[in-house]
Amino acid sequence: MSFLKNLKNSTATDQELVRLYKQDGDIRVLAELYQRYMELLYAVCIKYLKEQEAAKDAVMAIFEELVPKLLKHEVVHFSGWLYMVAKNFCLMQLRSQKQMHIFQDTEIMQLTENLHLNGVFDKEENLNQLSKCMDALSPDQKQTVQLFYLQEKCYKEIALITDTDWNKVRSLIQNARRNLKNCMEKNIISD
Repeated sequence: MSFLKNLKNSTATDQELVRLYKQDGDIRVLAELYQRYMELLYAVCIKYLKEQEAAKDAVMAIFEELVPKLLKHEVVHFSGWLYMVAKNFCLMQLRSQKQMHIFQDTEIMQLTENLHLNGVFDKEENLNQLSKCMDALSPDQKQTVQLFYLQEKCYKEIALITDTDWNKVRSLIQNARRNLKNCMEKNIISD
């Protein structure tokens, strides 16, 4: 295809390149499109991740995510869509780092407090209690919590999956968190 030979000097619009990539799946087309926004992506990543190396790694990882994502999604404004993909990627990185930090802090505290088998039984009981509290949620709340926390989907993805308004998704997650917290606290007090 003669268009691909001249890709480096391409004056094709983003929409033309998206269409061509979806049509042929040629990674060179996606690379040309991605190259146009690498500086923007780096700026977004550095804004959220605050570290140069982490931002560079994120820019490369986002490209890898785009290979299948762009084929699946209907994208009208590539730059805006790419910005949201990058932002969500960075937020997921921060969330997993925060969870890892909380997990490590919790583990250290539990190791020092429970150097015997009771710590294992406490964890198991907490998981059982959480499972019971999850079952007490409304079906909508339970589904959104599972998608958000277990499958690490963002609000927008959950809205698409569940065919629900973004604000409704946010409300369901907030209400579910509150209900889970109340349920867990109620059961801790009653024990």
